[in-house]
Amino acid sequence: MDSMNAAKPKSAVALPAGAEGAMLPPETPLAMLPQVLSGSHPSPRRAQFKPMPTVWRRIYILTGTAAMTVAGGYEMFEVLKVGGITILEGLVLALFVLLFAWVAFSFMSALAGFAMLLLRRRDPLDIEPRGPLPAISSRNAMLLPTYNEDPYRIMARLRAIWESAEQTGYGAQLDWFVLSDTTDPAIWVAEEKALLEFRREAGASRIFYRHRPRNVARKSGNIEDWVQRFGAGYDHMIILDADSLMTGDTIVRLVAGMEAHPAVGLIQTLPIVVNARSLFARMQQFAGRLYGPVIASGIAWWHGSEGNYWGHNAIIRVRAFAGDAGLPELSGRKPFGGHILSHDFIEAALMRRAGWGIHMAPKLGGSFEECPPSLLDFAARDRRWCQGNLQHLAVLPARRLHWVSRLHLLTGIGSYLTAPLWLMFLVLGILISLQAQFVRPEYFPKGFSLFPQWPAQDPVRAAWVFAGTMGLLIVPKLLAYILLLTQNENRKRFGGGMLVIGIVLETLLSGLIAPVMMIFQSSAVGEILLGRDAGWQVQRRDDGGVPFREVVSKYTVPTLFGVLMAIGAYAVSVPLLLWMTPVIVGLLLSVPVAILSSRLPRSGQRAGLFGTPEQNAPPRVLDRANELALAAPAYDASPLRALRNDAELREIHSRALADQPRRRGQINSDLAIARAKIEDAEDFEEAVSYLNSRETFAVLNSRATLQHLIALPDRA
Repeated sequence: MDSMNAAKPKSAVALPAGAEGAMLPPETPLAMLPQVLSGSHPSPRRAQFKPMPTVWRRIYILTGTAAMTVAGGYEMFEVLKVGGITILEGLVLALFVLLFAWVAFSFMSALAGFAMLLLRRRDPLDIEPRGPLPAISSRNAMLLPTYNEDPYRIMARLRAIWESAEQTGYGAQLDWFVLSDTTDPAIWVAEEKALLEFRREAGASRIFYRHRPRNVARKSGNIEDWVQRFGAGYDHMIILDADSLMTGDTIVRLVAGMEAHPAVGLIQTLPIVVNARSLFARMQQFAGRLYGPVIASGIAWWHGSEGNYWGHNAIIRVRAFAGDAGLPELSGRKPFGGHILSHDFIEAALMRRAGWGIHMAPKLGGSFEECPPSLLDFAARDRRWCQGNLQHLAVLPARRLHWVSRLHLLTGIGSYLTAPLWLMFLVLGILISLQAQFVRPEYFPKGFSLFPQWPAQDPVRAAWVFAGTMGLLIVPKLLAYILLLTQNENRKRFGGGMLVIGIVLETLLSGLIAPVMMIFQSSAVGEILLGRDAGWQVQRRDDGGVPFREVVSKYTVPTLFGVLMAIGAYAVSVPLLLWMTPVIVGLLLSVPVAILSSRLPRSGQRAGLFGTPEQNAPPRVLDRANELALAAPAYDASPLRALRNDAELREIHSRALADQPRRRGQINSDLAIARAKIEDAEDFEEAVSYLNSRETFAVLNSRATLQHLIALPDRA
C-alpha cells in the first residue's frame, strides 16, 4: 500500500528537455488487469482498515424499512381481503409490498440524513468545508474524459478549475489531463487548438492532452488507458465529467483526506446541479439542491466505509484502482454482455472487496455538475444508465463482494425495474375494477355455503393506504424545508419567499412528469430485454429547446397510455377515474408539459423561480467558467484546413499521433479509400471535398497520409 505520509511535497514528474510544449508527459506505466468475478481466484485483500461502526445504523434502516413494509402490506391486505383474495388481487398485493418497501427504504435514509444535518455531526474523515486549508504533499492527476463535447466549453470549465486550484497555493501538486475519445474530426482538432490556446494564455505547461484512436470500453476504458500509461507517477486521480466544476479548496481538502487515511480508496463528493437554463433543468437543480443533501447525508451515515461511486467528482487512490478495479468484459452479446456501461458501481464494489474504504463527503461542497435541459434529454441519458444497471445482474453473484456493495447494485437495478412494476400495478388495478364491473361474480363458491361472497374492497382503508404512501414520498421534502428554516443564511440564498412556492410547484411538476418517466423507463427495460443496445450518444447541453415534431413523436406513447387508462377507469366509474387522476393527467398532458418545461419564461427568471444559492449568488469558479464559455469562439468545422493553416497546431497534432502497428492483410478501409481519393485529387481543396467524416478521421490518425494531403498544391 502506498504511503501518503511524506515529509515534503513530492516533486512533479519532470518533462524531458525541450518538451515544455509536449502534449503528454513521459509515460509511467502501471499494470491494470481485469478482476475475476467468479471462480476460485478472487483478488486478495490489499488493504486493511478499521470499518466504521455502522452495524446499529444499518439495523435501524433495515428494521425500519421492514416494519413499515409489513404495516403497509397488512393494510393493503385488509383492503383486498373483503370477499377473498383473487389471483389478480394477489398479484396487486405482491407488487404493492415490493414498491412500498422501495419507498420506505428511501424514507428511512432521508430521515437519518435529516437527523445528521440537524445535529451537525462532523464528517467521519474530518473533511470539513470550512477552516484552514490543510497542507498536501502527494502527486495528483485531474482527469477530464470527453467524447464529442464542445471543446471550448469544456476548456472553459477546466480553466476555471485550474485557476481556482492555483489560488490555493498547491497547484504544483496537480497535473491536468484531457482524455479525449472524440470521433468527430472537427471537434478533435478543435480540442487540440483550444488546449494550446489555454496553455499559451495561462502559462500552464502541466496541462496535457491525449486522444485515443479507438474508444474501447468507453469512459472506463479511457480511464484505464491513462492508468496503464501514466498511473505510476501519481498517488491520486480526481475524475471529472465534461460538465463538472470543482473549487480548488475542495480539491485540496479531498487530497488531504486521502493522505490522512491511507486505507481509503475513494471519496465521492455530492455534485450540485448548476447552470440550469430551462424550466425542467431549473426544477431538477432546485430539487437536488434542497433535498439532495438530506438524502446524501442519510446514505453516507449508514453506508459508512462501504459507500458508492458515481463516476465523477470523486478522488481515487490510483494504485488501489489499478490493482483492484479492472473491469472484465461480460460474456454474451449486447446489451447484457460486452463492456460494462455503468462502471462506477462495479469499480467501487471491487475496491471494497479488496479491503479499501469507499466513502462519501456529502457536506464538503464546492462540487458541481449540469443536468439535461429537457425531459427527452434526461430520458435519453437514463436509457443508457438503465442498460448499464441491468448489466449488473451478471455481477451480483461475484465472489466476496460486501453485502452493502451488492445492495448498491440491487438498488441501481431496482431504480429501473420499479417503473414497469408501477405500470403493472396500475394496469392490474384497472383490470380488477373492470372485472368487478363487467364479469358476473360467483356469489356461491363450490361446496356448501350459507351466505354469498360479495366481491369488494374497503375504499376507506384504501384511501388511508394511499395517504400513507404519499406521506412517505412528501415528508422528506418537508424535512428538507424544516432543516432549511434552521439555516438563516442558506434560506436567504434560496430566495426567501419564493422557496415555499418553489417546493409546491416542484412537487406538482414532479407529479406530472413521474408517470411519463414510468412509461419511458418501462419502454427502456423492454427494449433492453429484447436485445436493443443503447449506443453512446452525446448529451445535449443547450437551453433545452426541442422541435415540436420531435416532442409529439416521442410523447405519443405516454399520451396513448393516458387515453387508454382514462377510458378503462371511466368504464368502471367516475370515482375510479378521479382516483387515478394524478397518473392520467400527467400522461395526457405530457406534450404540453414537455414543451413548457423545455423553456424558462422571462417572468419566471425575474421572479427567481426555483432559485438556489448557486443560482442567486454563484461561486467564483462558476462565474469564471461561464465568463470563459461566453467569450469562447466557435470551432472550425474544417479540421484539415485548420491544420494546414496553423503550423504549430499541425506539429503538435502529428507528434501526438501514436504509431498503430498492423498485421499483414489487416486493412483500414476508411484510410485506404481516403488515400485513393487524395491521389485522385489535383489540389488540396478538391481532396478535402472528396473525404467524408470517417475518412477524414482516418487521415487525421495517419501521420504519413496527413503530410501527403497537406503537401498538395492550392487550387489554381
